[in-house]
Amino acid sequence: MRPRALILTFLLVAGFWFVTGNGNWTVQKLIQPISRNGKLWSEPVTARGAGYTSDEQNNIDIYRSNRLATVNITSIVYQRDFFFQVFPQKGIGSGFIINEDGEIITNNHVISGSSNITVTLSDHKQYKADVLGIDRRSDFAILRIHADHKLPFVHLGDSDKLVVGQKVLAIGNPFGLEGTLTTGIVSSLGRSIDSEEGNTLEGLIQTDAAINPGNSGGPLLDSSGNVIGINTAIYSPNNGSGEAGSIGIGFAMPINRAKEKLEEYRATGHISHPVIGISQTFFVQGDLAEALEMPTSGGLLVETIADGSPAADAGLRGYTRVVIVGGRYRLGIGGDLIIAIDGNPVTGQDALQRALNQKRAGDKMVLTIYRGNRTMKVPVTLGSAPDQL
Repeated sequence: MRPRALILTFLLVAGFWFVTGNGNWTVQKLIQPISRNGKLWSEPVTARGAGYTSDEQNNIDIYRSNRLATVNITSIVYQRDFFFQVFPQKGIGSGFIINEDGEIITNNHVISGSSNITVTLSDHKQYKADVLGIDRRSDFAILRIHADHKLPFVHLGDSDKLVVGQKVLAIGNPFGLEGTLTTGIVSSLGRSIDSEEGNTLEGLIQTDAAINPGNSGGPLLDSSGNVIGINTAIYSPNNGSGEAGSIGIGFAMPINRAKEKLEEYRATGHISHPVIGISQTFFVQGDLAEALEMPTSGGLLVETIADGSPAADAGLRGYTRVVIVGGRYRLGIGGDLIIAIDGNPVTGQDALQRALNQKRAGDKMVLTIYRGNRTMKVPVTLGSAPDQL
């Protein structure tokens, strides 16, 4: 055998001896914790959590601080079926306690039409609620419960300082699942939507935090844990199951608007809305306006004015005669045409209502009107009318 081959053979024999002999001890040592204890991991024996990120801890802290003050609201509305039999219809929503004496903010549509309102706290105690005040135009309501102890409450923030992109959190009872937390951001500001009651809700906060049926009336919070909105509505196509679900487009009433309602209630004992006394208008423009010898740019044709109303006191005029339009519609003409409100051109039928939504009783509204081939400005001091409970 050649010397080189002899050396190679020696190395192979030595390697085999090491693996099957001394080497075997090394392999056994490495797998010993698995074979003896049945573990599938190496040391350390006790697993340690990675901890929470700062954002996760913020979510946890806000939930713990506000969960106890978020309530479940159940309302009973009595309706008639096809056979005119009366039956109770149960609705669910959310709300939040704003002071230790049991005042609660929610949406008006959560309790609308109900003669029996029950508030369930986080400890599952239930209380009958009294309605203190409502504002249908803003979909806002104040309730009160009488507990035998002081209650936890939320802190109201400042919705005027919101910016698109900031973090928000929603707490509520979607589909009756109490104490649910969802997170998202402010997606947009100043949104307008139509409510179920036919009102235009303006200046809303849009968020992608998941809001579902049952969330209505619950708090929308900022990253400091302050309430900056009241979860009010969602945009959602029907998902085919009969229930609407969130697709990331929700809306909340800014809390500063709610604070104005609260201040009025505490000062006067009720919540009112501004009135002008123009009860019927018709938007005309283009060919129809030209046929009526009015500016083609159009405006709101005033038809009916309530006696003794702010509009009447300001000298506004209603219709003097009736014409048939298109062979179908009766239109009162001869009254004033409102072409601008506070300097903003009138562009649709809802212009006056939208302007009123931005006013309070006692505010002035300047109407630019067209009358007798000339234009004039008429200031109107708005009156007040409380919402009926």
